[in-house]
Amino acid sequence: MENNKLFAVRTTANREDQVQIFLSSNAEKKKLEVYSVIRPHGMRGYIFVEAATRTDAEQAAFNIPYARGVLPKEVGYNEIEHMIEQVKKEIDIRKNDIAEIISGPFKREKAKISRVDQSKEEVVVELLETAVPIPITLKLDAIKVIRREGDEEALDD
Repeated sequence: MENNKLFAVRTTANREDQVQIFLSSNAEKKKLEVYSVIRPHGMRGYIFVEAATRTDAEQAAFNIPYARGVLPKEVGYNEIEHMIEQVKKEIDIRKNDIAEIISGPFKREKAKISRVDQSKEEVVVELLETAVPIPITLKLDAIKVIRREGDEEALDD
């Protein structure tokens, strides 16, 4: 990605896949300098287009159903990097760690890790602020460790 630019294309929510397919084939037909069309997992209402110029991105998105236009500002790769890099990295999560849930219905709740399954990329946690501990299975990327068993200071604060 030397001198290529990233542009965000607004879409109708839940139509990102269709816009991605239409936009890719449109760019191919018009022989535009569009290098990739990125649809980050879990992000609704937007897809990203890597192109040589804004004009190429706008032409690719022109007259496509569910495409609502290209945002005026260019997007930096570092702004979307965390959404697209699916690197299998060992996440250091251990039993008895205290974590904050960062997505899903229990967002912002604190929980204690009771089991970690690296192969399935899942953890079983128990919410801390409940009268009765209820085990909940979550994906590893749905939590953030905030305190280690035995550590007094918090991590990542």
